[in-house]
Amino acid sequence: MKGKILRISGPLVVADIKTSMYEIVRVGEENLIGEVIKIDGNKAYIQVYEDTVGLKIGEPVEGTGKPLSVELGPGLLGSIYDGLQRPLSEVYNIDKNVFIKRGVMVPSLNRSKKWEFVKQAKSEVKVGEIIGYVQETPSLKHYIISPYSGKLELQEGKFTVEDIIGYIDNKPIKLYSTWPVRIPRPVEKKYPATLPLKTGIRIIDTFFPISKGGVVAIPGPFGSGKTVTQQSLAKYSDADVVVYIGCGERGNEMTEVLVEFPHLKDPKTGGPLMDRTTLIANTSNMPVAAREASIYVGITIAEYFRDMGYDVALMADSTSRWAEALREISGRLEEMPGEEGYPSYLSKKIAEFYERAGKVKTLSGKDGSITIIGAVSPPGGDLSEPVSQNTLRVVKGFLALDASLAQRRHFPAINWLTSYSLYKDVVYEYYKAIDPDYPENAKLALYILQKESELQQIVQLVGPDALPEKEQFILLIGKMLREDFLQQNAFDEIDAYCSLEKQALMLKIIITFYRRGLDIVEKEGIEYVRKSKFISEIARMKFYDIEKLNELLKEVEQ
Repeated sequence: MKGKILRISGPLVVADIKTSMYEIVRVGEENLIGEVIKIDGNKAYIQVYEDTVGLKIGEPVEGTGKPLSVELGPGLLGSIYDGLQRPLSEVYNIDKNVFIKRGVMVPSLNRSKKWEFVKQAKSEVKVGEIIGYVQETPSLKHYIISPYSGKLELQEGKFTVEDIIGYIDNKPIKLYSTWPVRIPRPVEKKYPATLPLKTGIRIIDTFFPISKGGVVAIPGPFGSGKTVTQQSLAKYSDADVVVYIGCGERGNEMTEVLVEFPHLKDPKTGGPLMDRTTLIANTSNMPVAAREASIYVGITIAEYFRDMGYDVALMADSTSRWAEALREISGRLEEMPGEEGYPSYLSKKIAEFYERAGKVKTLSGKDGSITIIGAVSPPGGDLSEPVSQNTLRVVKGFLALDASLAQRRHFPAINWLTSYSLYKDVVYEYYKAIDPDYPENAKLALYILQKESELQQIVQLVGPDALPEKEQFILLIGKMLREDFLQQNAFDEIDAYCSLEKQALMLKIIITFYRRGLDIVEKEGIEYVRKSKFISEIARMKFYDIEKLNELLKEVEQ
């Protein structure tokens, strides 16, 4: 259907056109991409995903008959897309301009590259079953999923994504398919979370573990290290596939990700990290409406890899900017505002997004998972604002970043007194196989840190020497835990990633020193313990290997 523009209000365009909800339309002479978000009689309210400067009343609007969809097939891994799944390298090649030209449409997947397809299916298939695979990267097989049920005829060989590889009940099938981003992909059933997502970050793995298929929020003020924490999680977590969405982030931070990721080595395979990563870059200077789309594009790509039986980690940085886009569009639609001007359906939108995570049995019978780690950027670090509060209702892990820790150069600046994880009980059962004492040691360490925080308030009034020697010893152990265990350098080759085995040993050394030290403090006094050579040894242990840590543990025990 065709129509014409009646009114323009920033990224919102009202047109006289017969259309359907969430249909993608082409707006104006430059064919800008827009999505219908409200229909009132013959008027369609269109959210335009590009800059509307220069658009005029009366210009044509044309419907495409399709909702906002993504292309899913070989070539997703290693790609860098904008919020509408346009590959940035291809967009740049059109006119060699660093800014995206308005109205440009480029296929999301490479149409000329040939992929070696290997079939592995029966003669009859159901929707969601795996019919074959392409070796997309050296470390990852890209499974091709059946879009229909019926009798299958397939051929093997080298194909582009547009070539027909076979038929199901005379319907042609290709290496790629499309899926509307606002509709979650179907699954057989959801499981409860049982396995940990190993991140290599000591404070997360030991005190606030994340489970595969879990949902976690990382709120924190400007400069507290949200982006670096998420980048570390993307680099070192033991997920099979990483989808990183830079949603409304500052250009320089996103540039850092785009420049750094292609050069990073995957600690699991030794190959490039981009071999299992898809990046979606939607910076804060890009049109605000595209932020809203980028979150859905990212989660749909994550669901596609989950349906192949992979564990996917999705980093959304940051959901606050996405909520700001919702607020702006809602204001232009003249909807009744909720708290702080956000739309009244904000909590529903946030819940719908996080609900798409989980550990599932896919339609093909495989097990897969999506773990969502969403950064929240509350203005001024105020966690009582609506986005933080509505996120806290649905997440089960809360890693609170603290500006005062960041100012003291304590990174990761996760506050151990205000953070929590509801996956602890489940994950700690798994940890018992690594070290039966690991969960108990972690609980005792957290108790010592809480006790140390209480004592610090007294120390500020009367000084440390006024405390009993046992309490002075708790201050010493608390300092050890903070500086030698919790502090971690994301840019150090050795310290950036710490295995669970190493974490368990490091913690055991400090807890053993605490337990042995309590007796010595009673007999010899606190000064005797302060002179111990083990204090400097423990300070260096984060750079030791497992063998050296075992030797140190034996020495401390004796």
